[in-house]
Amino acid sequence: MSAQLAPTNPGSFVQTFHGGLFGSVGKAGSAGCDPAVGCTAIAPGVPNSAVDATIAATQRFSLGFPQGQLSCASPQANAGTCLPPVAITAVPDGKLHAPYFMEWSLGIEHQFGTTASLQAQYVGTRAVNQPYLTQVNGYQTVCLGCFSPFPYRAPSDARFAVTDPRFAAVTQFSTGENSHYNGLQLTAMKRFGHGLQGQVNYSWSHCMDTVSNGGFLQFAAGGILSPLPGELARDYGPCDYDIRHNLNAQYVYQLPIRMRRHSLGYALNGWQISGTMFWHSGIPFSVLSTPYSANGNGIVQGSGPQFASVVPGVPLYAHHPVTGVTQPGTIQWLNPDAFVSTVDPSTGQCTGGDDPQHWQFGNLGRNALRGPNFFWNDFYLTKWFPVTERVKLRAEAQFFNVFNHPNFGLPSMVLAGIPGRPSTQTGFGALTYATSPPTGLLGVGLGGDSSPRMIAFQARLEF
Repeated sequence: MSAQLAPTNPGSFVQTFHGGLFGSVGKAGSAGCDPAVGCTAIAPGVPNSAVDATIAATQRFSLGFPQGQLSCASPQANAGTCLPPVAITAVPDGKLHAPYFMEWSLGIEHQFGTTASLQAQYVGTRAVNQPYLTQVNGYQTVCLGCFSPFPYRAPSDARFAVTDPRFAAVTQFSTGENSHYNGLQLTAMKRFGHGLQGQVNYSWSHCMDTVSNGGFLQFAAGGILSPLPGELARDYGPCDYDIRHNLNAQYVYQLPIRMRRHSLGYALNGWQISGTMFWHSGIPFSVLSTPYSANGNGIVQGSGPQFASVVPGVPLYAHHPVTGVTQPGTIQWLNPDAFVSTVDPSTGQCTGGDDPQHWQFGNLGRNALRGPNFFWNDFYLTKWFPVTERVKLRAEAQFFNVFNHPNFGLPSMVLAGIPGRPSTQTGFGALTYATSPPTGLLGVGLGGDSSPRMIAFQARLEF
């Protein structure tokens, strides 16, 4: 990579990517490209300028669109005056409703003695008119009536040109997504007394919505960001962060040993144990179908969850290896024979027959499955050694994930196959990676690399 403010010696550039105002991009020597500097220059006013090409395309679109010129992607378009397909973000009717939130709570607290208390609280929230995104110019090229709600568009038949051919993907920004949360929160607290201090928190909660996080950011791998066009209600299900049970605790206990003899006291006095514990139930996720791909057909310019179907009467989970499905080094979590894809992964065609009845999305709902529970426990053993009257040496052994309990993330492969055919289910529903812990010797947010048990020893002077 090289950069310069003026093209003093263009021939000296390496023929790959040249940064800077007068650099160029593209593969040198290919058809239509300069044999030395490549296809596209970056700066305006130079041959093959990307900026000039963008300006020309914008002008062409601005002039042709009001006159009803078609997109170049349309078979009815005039090659000399057609418009390049334009991807845009639109607002329906030019109006958006302001989102708002409501929250209510009711709590009660009781104190026991001078150091203990118990608190119970109900918390409810509701969010209204939350934003979400949909792809409203999508269509499918499989057959008439297939993959509803996407309309059928046959490139060679003008009768089925139901989408606007002047646009490519159209992302519609809308409001109207709602969410509900109800939770019971319990807290037991013991303030320091008789050498003991601690707190235990437990919550039982339930959160339901149609799109989490406004559709802008996935809370977990595989989160559904965009609903099918016109079918927002179909995605109503557990929130991406719906954790039904959540328990955490922390404690500190100073051992009640007070030896007067200097030699024994030096060894036995000043001991403390402490720790933290986290446990919560699994987070939800969805199982999807393989996208249609036979004969180059499928869904074009569209997005949304292509759900799989559930097989009635078959257990959803299988926590044992499945021959031909479970891969070495992974742990099976879902039963591959409990789900069936609308599309056969081995052929790219629909399962059950080539007709609109079978070419529809599955009946499984959003976030219908649950991942594994999470358990984490840290333990600290501390000893103070008196150095002087005002100075102490603190020595501590720290055990992160003291029980070395593995915590796994959600299954990596959630595209269903065909029951009884392991070749279409390879790797489906298996746990493949460890999840990030809430505490750790190396810090937080480092993923599974910091999840094994780690032991550290430290010493410091306190004064």
